[in-house]
Amino acid sequence: MEALKLWKLAAQSGEAEASYRIGMLYVRGEGVVRSVPDAAIWYERAAQLGNIDAQFQLGLIFLYGANPVLGPYRHETWYQSSAARLGDEASNVQDLIFPHGTSVAKDVDAAFRWISAAAEGGKAEAQTVLGNMYSEGLGCTKDFQTALGWYQAGAEQKCAPAEFALGDVYYQGRGVPVDFEQAAIWYGKAADQDHVRAQVALAFMNLKGAGMPESPTEAARLFQSAARHDDAIALYNIGLLRLNGKGVAKDSDLAETALRKAARKDYLPAIQALAEFYSHGAGAEPDLREAATWYEKAAERGDVQAQFFIGRFYATGTGVSPNIRQAAKWFERAAENGHATAAFNVAIFYLNGSGVERNVETAIKWFERASEGGISAAQVQLGRLYSAGNGVPRDQKLAGEWLSKAAVGGDPDAKTAYALFLLHHDGSADRLAQVQSLLTEAAEAGYAPAAFQLGAMQMGKFGGVADVRGAVPWFTRAAKAGHVEAQYTLALLFADPNSGVNDARASATWMTAAARAGNAAAQFQLAVMYCTGNGVAQDVAQGVTWYESAAQQGHTVAQYNLAVMLGRGQGREADPKKAAEWFQKAAEQGMAEAQLAVGDALMSGAGVAQDRDMAVHWYQQAARQNNEGAVRRLRAIGLTLVDTER
Repeated sequence: MEALKLWKLAAQSGEAEASYRIGMLYVRGEGVVRSVPDAAIWYERAAQLGNIDAQFQLGLIFLYGANPVLGPYRHETWYQSSAARLGDEASNVQDLIFPHGTSVAKDVDAAFRWISAAAEGGKAEAQTVLGNMYSEGLGCTKDFQTALGWYQAGAEQKCAPAEFALGDVYYQGRGVPVDFEQAAIWYGKAADQDHVRAQVALAFMNLKGAGMPESPTEAARLFQSAARHDDAIALYNIGLLRLNGKGVAKDSDLAETALRKAARKDYLPAIQALAEFYSHGAGAEPDLREAATWYEKAAERGDVQAQFFIGRFYATGTGVSPNIRQAAKWFERAAENGHATAAFNVAIFYLNGSGVERNVETAIKWFERASEGGISAAQVQLGRLYSAGNGVPRDQKLAGEWLSKAAVGGDPDAKTAYALFLLHHDGSADRLAQVQSLLTEAAEAGYAPAAFQLGAMQMGKFGGVADVRGAVPWFTRAAKAGHVEAQYTLALLFADPNSGVNDARASATWMTAAARAGNAAAQFQLAVMYCTGNGVAQDVAQGVTWYESAAQQGHTVAQYNLAVMLGRGQGREADPKKAAEWFQKAAEQGMAEAQLAVGDALMSGAGVAQDRDMAVHWYQQAARQNNEGAVRRLRAIGLTLVDTER
């Protein structure tokens, strides 16, 4: 490069500007291999000759230091490679090729000396940096007043960084009283010169109305201006303003674009906002896959709430494939960072061995941590663990302490759990009164299980005389809240002619509610009611449907009754094959009548292939339960139970 040759000749003649320009070539890697150490040598030659620009650049190199540049074709990589290949001889080769090394160590004292020289020479940028050094105490004693003087010197030359620094001085009150109006003036001067940080700072002041009237519109303009430079903070904030239509037209698409740009710059608030944006679907349908992606990114950067959310996403399969191990990992990470609900969740995982190896001791640790965070459900779990001795030595005293602590917190479930604990461990009159009080408080708060237990107490379940009429209001309250067992219990009470509250229609209503909620016993009873017309209009087809629902849940008698009706064609077209299948299911559950029916089907070939040996097997099973029909059939074919067992 011809310019380099000419500048070297000029530099040899003591021309400071030439040395400075050669230093710039080494910094940029123009015509030479890029080398900050070589640049520093040339800058120092120029600086010693009084070149202000060289003094400033040399000061910056010493202020920040220069690390070696790595890469397949970088000289530091060659430097390391030669050391590995040549051993002791490498240093001679390296010194020859890289006489000034490949890095420059940070030296704040040298930085202060050279930047001071440039500042005193009138370079505005150096005056600003020197102000920063005095403000932070770098290479000198911290001195806000001196810093202020250098900022003012730079600002007099309309140096935007100096104007911005003055804005910070007045905003934060560093060496001067806090003065938002002055801060706004200086931020404004820098912002007018397109200083990005000044635009952002002034935008926040406009949003808050600090030192000026509140103006979301001006804030949006400033954020948008800074966002054009891809500033992450500005992109994030203009995204929020567009999302909410504050100071600018509401536009979800433009908001998403700005937030995504900021998020891609690894700006955590933008990542969090983008996750929320997709989770709630602002202006559009939620996109839970995208939400999961951004929650996980935020979680990886240490955001506790995001760790909890992504744990919940993996646990429920929301936006991702269900993965209990991943859910456990993220819940535990959030719990380690103090998230109480996550601590409770991970405790449950350890207790059940879900996604982690079962470890009751670790579960107790996390339950205790969740308890410290105010999660009463964790205290209830601790009480139940110690009461049952589940993985820990049984300790009723400790169990009572945890349950009592939970109940004091006011949670209805905790009050109910403590009340039931007292019922089982102290039946004294005083305790019964306390139990009644705890359950009543929980029931009045709308907690259905507490109302159900109050109904059970009125029925004499825990001692005393049964009071059906006193129980019905509590059962009704629980039943109306969707408590299935209460619905079924009410239905039975209303169906009982001796209960004193007999009401066939009311029984049918509550039996239907419990049946629809999936209670197999209620489904069976409702089937009987439809088949007999008790409390409902007789409808055998409906009866068969409800028998089938109960049968599918394993209700033995329902399976048998369904088989009988399918075999006879009652309420549904006759289906001997299906009938045989349901007889078989009931038989396998040990029902003697079903075993007899299976034997008959196998003997006659009704719905199944004839099989005398298997028929004998099922007759034998039924006979063992003293089923007379099975005994007669065995005799009829010349066998006794004793004969079949030989």
